[in-house]
Amino acid sequence: MLSFLKKDKQPKDVKTLRSDLLDFIKDQLKKAEGEGADIKGMHLYINCHAQDKFLYESAVYINDTEQFREEIQRIADDFDISLHTGWQFQVFCEEEVPPEAIQSASLDAAIFISTRQRPAIRREAIAYLKVLNGEAEQAVYTLTSSGKKINIGREKNVQVADGYLRQNHIAFTDSSSNKSNKSISRRHAHIEWNEELGAFFLYADEGGIPPANKVKVKPEKGAEVKLITTEVGYHLKEGDQVILGESALLEFSYSE
Repeated sequence: MLSFLKKDKQPKDVKTLRSDLLDFIKDQLKKAEGEGADIKGMHLYINCHAQDKFLYESAVYINDTEQFREEIQRIADDFDISLHTGWQFQVFCEEEVPPEAIQSASLDAAIFISTRQRPAIRREAIAYLKVLNGEAEQAVYTLTSSGKKINIGREKNVQVADGYLRQNHIAFTDSSSNKSNKSISRRHAHIEWNEELGAFFLYADEGGIPPANKVKVKPEKGAEVKLITTEVGYHLKEGDQVILGESALLEFSYSE
């Protein structure tokens, strides 16, 4: 665990802090300049005192980190650093910072840049999906970072269009009288662990209801997100509420 106790690590305001964070990232990108397209992503770790949390979260646009990613991209463009197409950016606000990450000397922040030579920080995680509305075989499901795809749908074992058997690990009962179950398809969605980003991602599946109408997510903060394609997943975060079909509801959390 890193200790951030130095008196010179006091952020002044959001704008100044954002500039300082971008300068820190710029310096690390310049060091990686020779790797070019090998840079696949960045993990920014924030570990600050409680009184500074709002400033740091505001500085990185915590509810829409794509804005901060775009500012990093502009810096990379200015220095002719060609990042890998579709490079990923993720912010972690947590107590422990991996030893592989580079710590800032003046900020409560550290960064890990994922490259071909250093592809990922290996993490293990356990998360939970709680059924808030609808009737499933269990009230709470445990997710692990084992690499196994976790299927969600109506009925435990179903034969799909290509003739193969699909097992739904999170199964809503077909015989239930609960109205929420009726709008869940047999191939509704699935969850995958992304090893490179160290996070769980939710995907809509083909079959039944068109993907654009199957899955929605309401974060604790920010606007509702609709999964409009089967190709792009949603990074599940603490407190996210997932709506399946019309009204079946799940809640994602890293604590029971």
